[in-house]
Order: sequence, then C-alpha cells, then structure tokens
Amino acid sequence: MNQGTIERIRKFTEDRDWDKFHTAANLAKSISIEANELLECFQWSDTDYDLQHVKEELADVLVYCRNMLDKLQLDEDEIVNMKMEKNEKKYPVEKARGSNKKYDQLEEV
Repeated sequence: MNQGTIERIRKFTEDRDWDKFHTAANLAKSISIEANELLECFQWSDTDYDLQHVKEELADVLVYCRNMLDKLQLDEDEIVNMKMEKNEKKYPVEKARGSNKKYDQLEEV
C-alpha cells in the first residue's frame, strides 16, 4: 500500500476520533466481519459475482488490516516475509506443487 493511501486511512480514523475504538480485539473482529461480507459476494456462485461489491468488501478488509498494523506497530513487509519463510518450509515446491493438501498431508517425493 503506498504511503498516500496509508495516510488517507489514518486521517479518516483521526478526523472521526475512532482510534479509541480500535483495540486489537475490535480490529480483529472487524477484519473477520468484513472478510465474511467479502465471502458473501460468492455465496451462490463462484463465477457470477458483482466485482464492484467484491472490491468494496476487500477494501474494507484491507483498511481494517492497516488499522491493526498501526495499532500493533507492525510492519507489513516484515510480518508477511516472516510468514512466507514459514510457509515455504511447510510447503516445499517439490511436495506441494499442484496439490491442495495441507502441509501435514503432503507425501514424500
């Protein structure tokens, strides 16, 4: 997310004095709620959905994620790369390529 967008999200929250409501727990709940609203876009069809509605719900998820990053003073690149390192170990290419199995169900090659 570029810095201008991050600042816009921060200003939106600050202008409305909403930071006092943004506890880590409340933000986690909000992320889950918005993610479920995103999922609702696909409730009856995997292919027939309103892209504009998907964009709006996905944006809500991202905004709440940004707020949580700020609240917990986390760097998105750092935490994503940390998780990717773990995922790369759990899902090595030679075992996971083309498979949708969970890491503990992957067979030895």
